[in-house]
Amino acid sequence: MGYSKLFERGCIGGLEIKNRIVMPAMGCSLAASTGDASPEIIRYYQDRARGGAGLIITEITRVDDETGVGTPCQLSVTDLKFICGLTRLAEAVHAFESRIFVQLHHPGNQTPSRLIGGRQPFSASDVTCAVIGEKPRAMTTEEVEKLVRQFVSGAVVCQRAGIDGVEIHAAHGYLIGQFLSPHTNRRTDKYGGSLEGRMRVLVEIIMGIKAYCGKSYPISVRLDGDEFIPDGLKLEEAVVIAKTCEKLGVSCINVSCGTYESGYTIIEPASLPEAWKKHLAKTIKENVSIPVIAVNNIKHPSVAEALLEEGVCDFIGIGRGHLADPEWGNKARAGKDDRIRKCIGCMECFRILNLCRPLECTLNPVLGRELHFGDDCLNRNGGGRKVAVIGGGPAGMQAAIVLKKRGFEPVLFEKESRLGGAMNLADVPPHKELLGEFIETMKLELEDLGVDVRLNTPGTAEACREIGADAVFLATGGNPVVPPLPGIEKAVTSTDILTGAVKAQGRKIAVIGGGVTGLETAEYLSADNQVTVVEMLGEVGTLLYASAQKLLLKRLSDNGAIIRTNTALAAVGDGCASFKDRDGNVTEEPFDLVVLAMGVRSDRSLRESLEAEGLRVILTGDCEKPGQIREALHCAYDRAFYF
Repeated sequence: MGYSKLFERGCIGGLEIKNRIVMPAMGCSLAASTGDASPEIIRYYQDRARGGAGLIITEITRVDDETGVGTPCQLSVTDLKFICGLTRLAEAVHAFESRIFVQLHHPGNQTPSRLIGGRQPFSASDVTCAVIGEKPRAMTTEEVEKLVRQFVSGAVVCQRAGIDGVEIHAAHGYLIGQFLSPHTNRRTDKYGGSLEGRMRVLVEIIMGIKAYCGKSYPISVRLDGDEFIPDGLKLEEAVVIAKTCEKLGVSCINVSCGTYESGYTIIEPASLPEAWKKHLAKTIKENVSIPVIAVNNIKHPSVAEALLEEGVCDFIGIGRGHLADPEWGNKARAGKDDRIRKCIGCMECFRILNLCRPLECTLNPVLGRELHFGDDCLNRNGGGRKVAVIGGGPAGMQAAIVLKKRGFEPVLFEKESRLGGAMNLADVPPHKELLGEFIETMKLELEDLGVDVRLNTPGTAEACREIGADAVFLATGGNPVVPPLPGIEKAVTSTDILTGAVKAQGRKIAVIGGGVTGLETAEYLSADNQVTVVEMLGEVGTLLYASAQKLLLKRLSDNGAIIRTNTALAAVGDGCASFKDRDGNVTEEPFDLVVLAMGVRSDRSLRESLEAEGLRVILTGDCEKPGQIREALHCAYDRAFYF
């Protein structure tokens, strides 16, 4: 399918962009701890330029090393010493005819004190961010004037390094946004009061950059179309700010929305549809004549093309899509949409980043490790040797893909009639459709590489011997945990529910286990049943990113589901179940059905027979250690990489 709009050349100021695909700023924590552009971050952006992005905007880049730290390993433009690394970064992106902007940033009250040496955060006013929970102090007028100089100085560093332009981060509740927003700006000096006063810091930064970098140096302003908090910035004022920016000579407006306090509106979990916020960008575009970039939770090239055709924006921001698949643009251009590993909205990237670790992606085991684990790093020493892979779930498929690229001849044995393993159940609950697409994409990857896939064929020691394998990747997953409790045989598992082996409608159901599988199974059931989720710990959904957890619990509540924590299953009876609280008290309650979602235990039942045949056995995925999809794919990739 051709995407004429998406791959049409465009201009931002006097800068020509080869297509309409923008990789917007996303924190990645891949820079050196000094703030330099490390080889890792250069390779990370280089791969996205090679993959077809027309414009890349770097991660949040600090203009103040003392109070403006967003992540421990973050780009910095606070000193001329950073020019060298930024020059190498610009060259790496320019090699593929892509352009690069650096996003200038200060978090204000959205940085915890632990990131800034225990200092108290500051902000436009002393308004606490409810998510961070640390009261900031209001900046003095002199400190605001210094901040303006820091942004301008950062832009000068970027220009000297050959960076094509800069973006002022005035969105997402960060410091410049804190000045713009009536929620956080309660100042009475020249930087507060009316919208004109609240805009003053942004206006002065723009004017300063123009004065020192020249009128033609491109400036983008990232702006919230709506903060989605009761007394926050709304679309009407955002339009005024955008028009003011245009009058000052800004080259483009990059429209986003939300703050930490309205978290899921910034970075959407899977349950929010593509283009749900397109009205924000469209309204701003209707009021300015400069180009508008917009993020819109885009997964599919067809949706991006439709937004351009509709006139919602001039450039399409593809954020997490570039994390899941750096070749998003090239594959779209080639009409290989089905080969794109599309972001599934699981939010693992940001959960990992919040742990102060480098960025990771559930679907892309190479993300953040491109310099050491990219395809060019593979040791292609397979020499056509046969390797058996037993189990056609995501771990088995990923292992087979890497082995094939290395020159081995993997044979993938799957006892069922289709590939996917437990993932064929994971896409059954609401809002999980993209998991099904991912499995289809992995099947095509196997097909494109010519991997020998044998369905309806159990992987046995005899089968491995027949193909001449001397090693086996065992990816047989796990089996549902069934505790030895009285009457447990009367219960069913989440697998029974999601496969349709057990159907339920109009019944009172207890789902035992408040992990991801339990909550998603409960949501699936709660459309037609009265569901209670029972969890022995004090909280449910602890492995989910906060915004994804919040939305899932809200949907369960809206469906009338009940969450009970600090409660353990004690027994299952006929039409009832018994539960034990933390004090050891046992109560019996009426339930028509008990569904077990208590995790899985590794299935290593084949290991002994395989090793008895003298085969080297490599465990991977849930077979090695039960976990989420990310752990399975990363484990499989790494085991096959080093095999």
